[in-house]
Amino acid sequence: MGIFGRKTTDTADTSAVATATAVSPDLAALTGDYTIDPTHSTIGFVARHAMVTNVKGSFKDFEGTLRLDGSDPAASTASLDIRMDSIDTGSADRDGHLKSSDFFKTDEFPVMTFRSTKAEALGGDDYRITGDLEILGTTRQISIDLEFNGTAKDPFGNERVGFEGKAEILRSEWGLTWNAALETGGVLVSDKIKLNFDISAIRDAA
Repeated sequence: MGIFGRKTTDTADTSAVATATAVSPDLAALTGDYTIDPTHSTIGFVARHAMVTNVKGSFKDFEGTLRLDGSDPAASTASLDIRMDSIDTGSADRDGHLKSSDFFKTDEFPVMTFRSTKAEALGGDDYRITGDLEILGTTRQISIDLEFNGTAKDPFGNERVGFEGKAEILRSEWGLTWNAALETGGVLVSDKIKLNFDISAIRDAA
């Protein structure tokens, strides 16, 4: 059941399912501003390597905010700032190459940003957020499909919400065109990159 779409129902009265239109009070109560908790969140990516396997990586240093609107999902927003030199693929040599002028040019472009421009409820727990992704000074639109994972109050009294998301981009559209040809055909690094998000966000104090 979705964070923005669930209705107040009574299992003893099936007609209520068909006629209920108001957002339940608990969902309306989720409306507010949230700060992404980077210690319990992951922003990752997957690239095809040498045409035969996947290389996974993530960014370790980022910050972001969410604005959730329980009665009008189209009014919800998201913002992310990611430090590009925090990239981690499990190989220091590969990470150094990714930070270099062949790829992210982190000395010149230290931050990748995302700013949402549109939010949609797709039904159930599924949502889509569209926005502007800036890499290497180039801004292009992407859409991220999200699944709402629920809410919780942690042992420290923080009110949390969780989302998992995924998107696919062509890195060449942001000027990330470095590659190497393989003797057997194909290229070393895929143009298509899969993005993965696992987000835990804490509600801001009133």
